Amino acid sequence: MASSERQAQSTKWSRSTLVIVVAVVAAIVMALFFYLLMRAGGKGTPREPTLQGAIRAGSPEFEQWKPKIVLDDQQADEAKRALGDIVMSLRTTVRNITGRTLDGLEIRAAVVDHQGKPVRERTVVIIPTRQAELEPNKTMAAQVMLEGMTETDDRANILMEVTGFRFKQ
Repeated sequence: MASSERQAQSTKWSRSTLVIVVAVVAAIVMALFFYLLMRAGGKGTPREPTLQGAIRAGSPEFEQWKPKIVLDDQQADEAKRALGDIVMSLRTTVRNITGRTLDGLEIRAAVVDHQGKPVRERTVVIIPTRQAELEPNKTMAAQVMLEGMTETDDRANILMEVTGFRFKQ
């Protein structure tokens, strides 16, 4: 009888050890899975489309009209997400003093480090995706979200600039 009790306790001990080992292995696999998801979260995000038929830097028209599409003082807010990264919202007011209606506007927003190199940047089409057009002598608010920054990133300044525009025909 003592032999069968020892065998039952040995089997009981083996089963509980097996359950503990399986639980630990499952926890490690789940932790690795979530770690990989968090690391890959900022990568591979689809790019927003560029403004087709836009007047861009390098053309004489761009240099002529760009000073008349004014971006007022830029402001930024930052928030920490539950995933551990930092999201920054960059805002400005766009003023159209060209005398012509804009039916396309592309803006580049960036957070730069102390050397002026971008930490994170994004180019977005503001018109016509967020507003149909911007008439002469009118203003509109423009906002760009930048995601995936960490506490250790050197976030020294923000930058918003016009990279392309198109006039209504």
